[in-house]
Amino acid sequence: MLRIISNLRIYEYENEIHALAKAFFPGAEVSVEHLGGPANEQACLLFAWDEKEAFRVYPDTGGRDPFKRSLYQALCEKTGKSLPWGSLTGIRPVRLAMRRLDAGMEGEAVVRDMEEQYLLSREKALLCREIAVREREILSRLSPKEGISLYLHIPFCPSRCLYCSFASESVGKTRDRVRKYLEALFLEIRGTARILNGRPPESGYIGGGTPTALLTEELEELFTVLEESFDLSGMKEFTVEAGRPDSIDRERLRLLKRHGVSRISVNPQTMRDETLERIGRKHTREDVIRAFLLARDEGFDNINMDIILGLPGEGIGDVQYTLEEIGKLSPDSLTVHSLAVKRGSMLAGITDREEADDRDMEKMMRLAMEGARAMGLMPYYLYRQKNMTGNLENTGFAKPGKYGIYNILINEEVQDIAAMGAGAISKRVDDEGTCRRSANFKETHRYIADVEEMIRRKQELFAAKET
Repeated sequence: MLRIISNLRIYEYENEIHALAKAFFPGAEVSVEHLGGPANEQACLLFAWDEKEAFRVYPDTGGRDPFKRSLYQALCEKTGKSLPWGSLTGIRPVRLAMRRLDAGMEGEAVVRDMEEQYLLSREKALLCREIAVREREILSRLSPKEGISLYLHIPFCPSRCLYCSFASESVGKTRDRVRKYLEALFLEIRGTARILNGRPPESGYIGGGTPTALLTEELEELFTVLEESFDLSGMKEFTVEAGRPDSIDRERLRLLKRHGVSRISVNPQTMRDETLERIGRKHTREDVIRAFLLARDEGFDNINMDIILGLPGEGIGDVQYTLEEIGKLSPDSLTVHSLAVKRGSMLAGITDREEADDRDMEKMMRLAMEGARAMGLMPYYLYRQKNMTGNLENTGFAKPGKYGIYNILINEEVQDIAAMGAGAISKRVDDEGTCRRSANFKETHRYIADVEEMIRRKQELFAAKET
């Protein structure tokens, strides 16, 4: 246990203290304790392993950014290491570059300012600027303020992966609950359509879980209800996260195509069969190839693939192999994730797991960046999560014209999102750019029992915009 004992009277810094401590000591359980102190006492943080003092730091309390910068510099000095993202702890670093561009800052000035303000590496500052420039260009062709996007969550999968912390269940073990869930979801879809009163969606995303784990007749019914409730004719993008190759067949692909789905995912996570077995995915590398080629044969010209860096037992050579195998398929987009060990995952309960060290993770990420660019894919969105191995990031790459519109809209929080299903979070963006949220119950049994409450919350969220 790493105990951080603070005499700060400003409790708002607690999240920053915890986040930076976890970044420097990723395997540690961290607690932040406030003892208080006289108003004129020098700010001090005592770091102790259990009851044994390790070191003290004296951060600058003159504001959030100076505080984080001084704490980061002190931890660098005490540990002898630095972090690629410097003092940044937020999940949307590209937004910082976007603000600088919006303020009229250009080119190298954006990079230098981010390096100086947040002490992040030049590599990450350049990446933020590149993505911000690309996102601005993509958003200029959309109607983020006037439009709305739809999200539907299907919390069922063929099996549960070791690292998964999403609201998802094994479809084979919960078949009796699937019907009840869909009936609740249909109620929420229809209720949401009434609330939005004819607002046509600009993009749609059905995720999970694995939506294609549903039976074909269930998928057909889902699309029918959706199409009866909303005018989908003007959507610029409609994504279904097919995800698991073992849920993809010709019948399902034709069904998706018939209902106007323009973008799908076929996600291997890795192309090593032994890793796939280790993490609980019931498919092989050959299944990935089969599913991908089948989707191409059915006319899908916008296929995404996901990979995860830092999976148990994998090293740099495994990532290289996965990139080479994916490169042969030439996907239209590739999302590169750094493994994030969440409390709700089975992986979090494995105390003796081996994790890739930070230097290897940085090499893997660099390798993935180079591999994506070699496939003709450019970075177009980026976000970070808590407890990411190597304190790195998740980055989406795509061919020109194949950028995932919904990914940008939800990540930058520039458009209203009506989200339906267990664990789904609706967002309303006001004229000043403030984003308000309404979250659905994550547990499927609570969602099914209280779907009317989810509709009521959405009514309050979107009605507030009209007043």
